[in-house]
Amino acid sequence: MTIERLHSGSRMSQAVVHGGLVYLAGQVAAPGEDATAQTRAILGQIDALLAEAGTDKSRLLTATIWLADMADFGAMNVVWEEWIGGANAPTRATGEVRLATPDYKVEVIVTAALA
Repeated sequence: MTIERLHSGSRMSQAVVHGGLVYLAGQVAAPGEDATAQTRAILGQIDALLAEAGTDKSRLLTATIWLADMADFGAMNVVWEEWIGGANAPTRATGEVRLATPDYKVEVIVTAALA
């Protein structure tokens, strides 16, 4: 079984395709934006990576969302629910963590099935 790595660097790949699944690295957006803007940008990046791998958000299996501050939970959820569109919601966990830089408010990690 082959392993395909997308946008690989010396430290990590943005996506790995293996065994009928697509694993995305944690996606972050431009530092300094608010949680709403960061969430929108991140979900756009996820759409693009999933499309490049040959699938889309309707095939999401699981998502992990890290917030720098749980006070942003509501703002992030508004964008998330609009993006999911009320159908094909994956399993999901959301937690508060210290992200790589204080300018990051949101990080999203997903796994999807290939189409």
